[in-house]
Amino acid sequence: MTNPPNQTVAQWHPIDGTPEKKRVAIGCGVGATIETYDFIGFGTAAALYFGDVFFPESDPLSATLLSFATLGIGFAVRPLGGIIGGHLGDRIGRKPVLVGSLLLMGIATVLIGLLPTYQMVGIWAAVLLVAVRVVQGLAFGAEWGGAILMTFEHAPWRKRGLYTGITQAGFPVGLLLANLAFLASVPLGPQWAWRVPFLLSAVLIVVGIMIRLKIDESPEFEELKDEGAVSKNPLLEVLRDDWRNVLRAFCLRITETAGYAVSVTFMLSYISLNDLADRPVTLTALLIAAGVGIAATIAWGNLTDRVGRRPVYLFGCAVTVAWGVPLFLGINTGSTALIIIAFIISYAVCQNSLAGVQGAWFSELFNAKTRTSGASLAYQMSAVVSGFTPLLATALLDRFGWAGPAVLFIGYGVLGLVAALLTSETWGPAQRAEVDRLAEQVARNPHLPQRASWARRADTSV
Repeated sequence: MTNPPNQTVAQWHPIDGTPEKKRVAIGCGVGATIETYDFIGFGTAAALYFGDVFFPESDPLSATLLSFATLGIGFAVRPLGGIIGGHLGDRIGRKPVLVGSLLLMGIATVLIGLLPTYQMVGIWAAVLLVAVRVVQGLAFGAEWGGAILMTFEHAPWRKRGLYTGITQAGFPVGLLLANLAFLASVPLGPQWAWRVPFLLSAVLIVVGIMIRLKIDESPEFEELKDEGAVSKNPLLEVLRDDWRNVLRAFCLRITETAGYAVSVTFMLSYISLNDLADRPVTLTALLIAAGVGIAATIAWGNLTDRVGRRPVYLFGCAVTVAWGVPLFLGINTGSTALIIIAFIISYAVCQNSLAGVQGAWFSELFNAKTRTSGASLAYQMSAVVSGFTPLLATALLDRFGWAGPAVLFIGYGVLGLVAALLTSETWGPAQRAEVDRLAEQVARNPHLPQRASWARRADTSV
């Protein structure tokens, strides 16, 4: 990928970012927290409860497969949500998508907590669960691109990794809150243990909507409107001009999200099926990992501002490849300490080291006028793979034992390594040096146009 020289960066987006950059990053992170609480909470419930609640006539393994299939449906529709959200984000703005996706997710999540069980309405219980899960998937698919790009386009040039890392940290916060809710609800009994966490989402949604309504629109989108440069068909344009970066980001993302599906989502079920630990132990391990992951995600994002995006991603993928077999060996001991360590490494190192990079790297791969569509499409397409990964891992477990899902996890790491090597670096020593020179020039002459040859703008092409 090459960029034409001297592309003007938005005048409303100075080198040191907008005055509202911190509020935007935190506000988008809060929204990401809420949506993750809702979406990931479903994964926890699917692994621990839904097999018995919605598919009780099946044997335990079949019930788990059906439960994970329902989980996968939500991931399968996320690309459609990403397409819709990306199109609207590039056409009408990032902010309306942020508010709308959060409201839609909240309604769907509360409805899950109110669903009748199989014992109440028979097969219709599963049908209703699938329908609501589809709505969740659409909302979550539309969420990421708007939140990340709002943060990215308000952030300082030198600290885009850090600021997008703050927003990305909303995901481990959501994971932490979701599992805290499920852990606290265990004493409520089988009927309420899975309902209460979803019903509590109503409180979070109200808070999130209030915060997001106060966030200002992206400065780069506002400039695109003033220039009359808003894309009429951003999806078609990004697929025509930038399809290679869509494919690269898609493969990069699979390592992170599908790896999480094996090492966390599937692992919860694996531990339960093999009676390696009780639910409080597994939920506690996941809580600790999520807590560590909050700081880890921000730290990984900050590291990319210092050493570049690609080196951090290569490191995370290499650890994923090396971790596949030790992960299962440690879990199989049934040791509480080793289970906790396994979740921490799987999440805070393997997953967070990749997630902390994606916000800045994926955004920098695409032009401003198609950025939401390109980044969202690549990000959410991978969700189809990750959504059905627990189902695939369960089938491999039945056929090959724990070695099956271990090899699957390693394979995802190899895919990320190859993709990272084939993806251009977007922030390294050359870019930092150019920004430093530009900052010195602007300091001497504040009216000097803020230009950078590496910055991708509305009129750039691959």
